[in-house]
Amino acid sequence: MHTPVLLKQVIDNLDIRKDGKYIDATYGEGGHSREIVKRGGNVLAIEYDADSINKKIKDRDWMMAGGGWRIEKNIKLVSGNYKDIERIARQNDFVPVDGIMFDLGISMEQISQSGRGFSYQKLNEPLDMRIDTTLKRTAADIVNSYSVHELYEIFSRYSQEIDSRPIAEIISRTRHMKKIQTVGDLVNTIGALMPKKNLESRMRRVFQALRMEVNEELINIKQGISGALEILKTEGKLLVISFNETEDRLVKNIFKADNRISRLVKIKSKSDYRFEKTATLRIAVKTNI
Repeated sequence: MHTPVLLKQVIDNLDIRKDGKYIDATYGEGGHSREIVKRGGNVLAIEYDADSINKKIKDRDWMMAGGGWRIEKNIKLVSGNYKDIERIARQNDFVPVDGIMFDLGISMEQISQSGRGFSYQKLNEPLDMRIDTTLKRTAADIVNSYSVHELYEIFSRYSQEIDSRPIAEIISRTRHMKKIQTVGDLVNTIGALMPKKNLESRMRRVFQALRMEVNEELINIKQGISGALEILKTEGKLLVISFNETEDRLVKNIFKADNRISRLVKIKSKSDYRFEKTATLRIAVKTNI
């Protein structure tokens, strides 16, 4: 079982109270939820990836529980997008809340087992990248239909890729000869442009940008944080882990602009593991206004 990034810092800063109410807005593999329960809390967990939930149900003895699944006595898992966190919490009679945490990264399970092309190393997988497979637009749709300017905009905005323009242009030239449909198609397209020593870092940023565009992640973050603040108790804690500069800047600006927040803390990951070393935890405390 993979240990979530910054797990100790998250749990310590949630300041968990016995029988308190906590929302894990991004359940993933469940590491944060299980640790909250160990400290005596009750958890409403939200998972956006319905395929991930279905796999878990097949593997474990979970019980249906009023629109969700009872994983164990103190954890209820529901299917949904964290942008709807306020509605989900109210529907499950889970308000007000003592603490809420968002982990904005995709899970290791999604990267290694989903078959949806989240990793640039899975060359034979389709270029999909939808966390929710009911979404109509895939990453392949984007690279085959967006204009050069639109591709440039998402690569530069979402991942600060310095070669966004030439990458967008070579994608446009390539797709006129053959549609880009798999991870390997995109890697080979960009590989024809970039020196091999720079290819991995470029692919990481391009895949990040495409995933964020496919899943409308910045819109979801804004709506999710806004909804979370509506259902938090006074002095309740809101924690957000981000994994790239674009997400972190957005979270920082939302926190600073909201007069319901009284205190802010920032913690950087000290992990040497590549996927985790970019992680930043931001902690906000709701004030009484």
